Amino acid sequence: MTTPIRVALVDDQALFRAGLRLLISSQPDLECVGEAANGAEGIELVQSAKPDVILMDIRMPVMDGIEATTRIVDAARDDGRAGPRIIVLTTFDLDEAAARAIRGGASGFVLKDADPEFLLAAIRTVHAGSSVIAAGQIIELFEHFDSQRMSSDPPAAFTLLTAREQEIFALAASGLSNAEIATAEFLSEATVKTHISRTLGKLQLRDRVQLVVYAYENNLIG
Repeated sequence: MTTPIRVALVDDQALFRAGLRLLISSQPDLECVGEAANGAEGIELVQSAKPDVILMDIRMPVMDGIEATTRIVDAARDDGRAGPRIIVLTTFDLDEAAARAIRGGASGFVLKDADPEFLLAAIRTVHAGSSVIAAGQIIELFEHFDSQRMSSDPPAAFTLLTAREQEIFALAASGLSNAEIATAEFLSEATVKTHISRTLGKLQLRDRVQLVVYAYENNLIG
């Protein structure tokens, strides 16, 4: 039997958390391993419960979801661990706070009034290492809030990628799936997955969402 995906809930509204817990507990492949009412408690929960995925509210007392996300991601990076995937919960489709959370390492965002099936799919998707939001949405979010972009010269780390890795990087940054990249480059999906993994490692990026952010902020994508 497959081990359930361990999900933690961080939100200051107890009633909302209760609803999420019921929804997650109704799924045989998901397990709710704990709740927290603010970002500071969320950081402690990560250490004790070891969740695979966190549903993180953005606006909370004591410590908000942006700060908590950044600290959780940085701590995992410093320890050399993958760390949990974080989905931030927001009430606005174009939300500056969501953009900041994604830059801080979140794997995507979901509206609080999203369809329950969409939220469940988002949990499974980020746990599998894929993006829950399209590349175009990420770029639109950053452009809407005038995210600062770097110079036109590629960063030093990017120049360490092979020519093939740079080609696949560009396709992934434009939002193509592994299957679509495989078709475009006449490769197997397994080979594409290997190239993506190596690229993320060389650039010290967590997932494809961070790849798109990196591409946008370094002027490597239109």
